[in-house]
Amino acid sequence: MKTIEIKGEPRKELGKKNTKLIRKEGNVPCVIYGKEKNIHFHAHENSFKNLVYTHEAHLVKIDLEGKEYKAVLQDIQFHPVSDKILHADFIEIFDNKPVTINVPVTVTGESVGVKAGGKLIVKKRNLKVKGLANDLPEFLTVDVTDVKLHHSIKVGDLSFDKIELLDPKITTVLSIATSRVIQKEEEEAAAAAAAAAIAAEGAEGAVTPAEASADEKGKVKEKGKEKEKEKEKKA
Repeated sequence: MKTIEIKGEPRKELGKKNTKLIRKEGNVPCVIYGKEKNIHFHAHENSFKNLVYTHEAHLVKIDLEGKEYKAVLQDIQFHPVSDKILHADFIEIFDNKPVTINVPVTVTGESVGVKAGGKLIVKKRNLKVKGLANDLPEFLTVDVTDVKLHHSIKVGDLSFDKIELLDPKITTVLSIATSRVIQKEEEEAAAAAAAAAIAAEGAEGAVTPAEASADEKGKVKEKGKEKEKEKEKKA
């Protein structure tokens, strides 16, 4: 698996106000979930192009003012309208410990079901895998040559060297369907996408649980200082 380097700067402040300022300057607020502690930082949005807009999985080397961390992308949030990156979560990894990551599925071969008039539907474009960092593939190749019309390939039908597939074995990865089935599934997918877009409104300016916790701690400290000042005045 290839490695992409991202250079960033540690965050000196957390909270909603600082998060908005970081995004306004063209940066993305991020966090590395490490073994001992979580590391908050920000990096310019252009740093994520080769990591996000690709059909391959990558390891990430994060350089924070000369200190390097080896990680994988765990989650990334996008604005529902502008599609700009709002936040990125990374997990620190180590060469001698297995890591869990989503790896893209790529299809090879010409299905006999497609030749018979069916259409290939890929239902799982990424699969969750577990393995050592050096054994993780950039993508999972699935051969559809022998898949017939109305047949499918499930997670339980697949196996790859040195890695473990973590999705339920009964999960359908791809299938060959007729036009009527395809139309019904496309209508259901469109309805689900519309509902997700509505639910995502207001995502911009949101903070992570870790940031929210830090922000609340700051408010508690401020209240404590105000109470102390009031006591001093009364005294």
